[in-house]
Amino acid sequence: MTTLSAAILLFLILDPLGNIPVFLSLLRGMPPKRQRIVLARELLIALGVLFMFLFAGKAILDAMHLREESVTIAGGIVLFLIGLGMIFPGKGSLTGDEISGEPFIVPMAIPLIAGPSGMAAVILMASNEPQRLGDWSIALLLAWSATAAILFSATYLQRILGQRALVAVERLMGMLLVAISVQMFIDGLGKALPHLAR
Repeated sequence: MTTLSAAILLFLILDPLGNIPVFLSLLRGMPPKRQRIVLARELLIALGVLFMFLFAGKAILDAMHLREESVTIAGGIVLFLIGLGMIFPGKGSLTGDEISGEPFIVPMAIPLIAGPSGMAAVILMASNEPQRLGDWSIALLLAWSATAAILFSATYLQRILGQRALVAVERLMGMLLVAISVQMFIDGLGKALPHLAR
């Protein structure tokens, strides 16, 4: 996986376009300046969490005695479910119960930006090729920067594109994520089969 393809994968997982309506709802009622401060804070917290999982991922896997192919297959399944959720969204709220007051960490930073699938993806990258942590860091920064740019422009994007266009783009991103997840599952299965045959 190249640095660019890793960045694209992480960008799809972070799903900034799909998060626009939720973020606008959570930030509604705040002055514009405060909205930008809260958004910047939550984005930085999410970035810190993802970097923590990127650099501690290999240690986490070793401590749990998990093989790389197990994480690849599990990551593929999780991404598949996330992709399906983007294509066929449920009726319920993404954030669970309504939260009053200013959001802090939950639900904006975690799980909307740094969700389980994003954490699993960076752990997978770090465990598969730990010698390329620099590349994965660049990929994460690229994906996070694009996500931040989109979320800071959320109000304008919703006004220009409209809700229907945002939903259509999210469905397309979901399709791409499903295709990537199937490939991850096949790759993991290909690595696991020789071990199962013994």
